[in-house]
Amino acid sequence: MHDPRLANLLGATALALTDLMLAEATSVAGTSGSGAAALVVLDHERGLGVTELGRRVGLSQSAAARMVDSLEQRGLVERRSARGREVSVHPTADGRRVTRQLLAARGGPLAAVVDGLSAADRKALAALLGKLLTRVHGEIGSAEHICRLCDRAACVDAGASCPVGQADRDRVRRIGGAADG
Repeated sequence: MHDPRLANLLGATALALTDLMLAEATSVAGTSGSGAAALVVLDHERGLGVTELGRRVGLSQSAAARMVDSLEQRGLVERRSARGREVSVHPTADGRRVTRQLLAARGGPLAAVVDGLSAADRKALAALLGKLLTRVHGEIGSAEHICRLCDRAACVDAGASCPVGQADRDRVRRIGGAADG
């Protein structure tokens, strides 16, 4: 049954949390939201091509090239020759340092919001968010895109399986292909 009020509350919460998270992360990184996401993606998987990096952060190839240019000018990434004419993108030492800072900054406002909940409410919220993320993965189909600004260590450190990664593995088993993330 469709519940317009619940959908509206979810939308407002998602947008407000996104605003808080991006404001902190982009402020620390000194870059756009897609630039911050690119740093996080490259920290997890170094050496992506510009086109693939753009796909993972939701940019066209030309927009991704401009973003990489900007990050490179700031000394946060570098392009390296790969096979043939291919070029791969790698974070620099400064880029890795900024990524750690932006992930910490991104997590601050989110932690502040959930810290106001009781332990039981936090547990219930985690379960519900896991279900919602699994559903979102079914719509989007890309763990790499969904988790582009995730602190991947946070799920591992919590001893819990990432619901998006699990949804991706389940999808792969169903279709018999390779996992996205």
